[in-house]
Amino acid sequence: MPGHKTVGIIGGLGVGATVIYYEKIVAQCVAQGFVPKLLMSHANAPTLLAHVTAGRLGEMAAYLAELCEALTKAGAEFLVIPAITPHICIDDLRQRVTAPFVDILAMTADEIRKRKLQRIALFGTRFSTESRLFGRLDGFDVVRPRPEEVDDIHRIYLELAQKGLCTPEEEARLRELGQTLCRRDGVEAIVLAGTDLNLIFTEANAGFPALDCAQAHIDAIVERMAG
Repeated sequence: MPGHKTVGIIGGLGVGATVIYYEKIVAQCVAQGFVPKLLMSHANAPTLLAHVTAGRLGEMAAYLAELCEALTKAGAEFLVIPAITPHICIDDLRQRVTAPFVDILAMTADEIRKRKLQRIALFGTRFSTESRLFGRLDGFDVVRPRPEEVDDIHRIYLELAQKGLCTPEEEARLRELGQTLCRRDGVEAIVLAGTDLNLIFTEANAGFPALDCAQAHIDAIVERMAG
């Protein structure tokens, strides 16, 4: 439809989160009365994980840039990556790609401000947790879990991203950690800073105060698509 923009999605990081984005984007577009226009390119998650683990951020950006430019040539007017860890190289990536991004890190910070939260903690990969979302949360009091807690969150999250599920014991461990951080460290909310967490948690069922950054991102994507 005239006026509605085409989004290009870098999927696969992981697959479960990509499916959730697709379903929610379509549902929200339909609810607003228009048919979504979207394109998707699949990124290989192990390739990205190897790059980020080794600190090869330039190679990571170059790999993503190829996928982004293919989407742009196919007609994407703006781009999204439905995963947080790849945003470690977003500044470099922007220099390599012609189309604009709807940046999940910016949407997350905006949502934290809207809710007037100050003291938060992050659930996601250790890359996201230990870097405070790659330095994008300045101005907020970001509580870092204890080292063994970071290890558990990282391990459980990677299993969830790779397999699309985790064990009941692992899910219970994340709930326990969220409750502990709120009780022990005075955290106001846990930021679900890993889009695959949506496979097991919503803000309503997490069992602790939570902020769903994937939903904030999806809302911004649909707003941009609507024109």
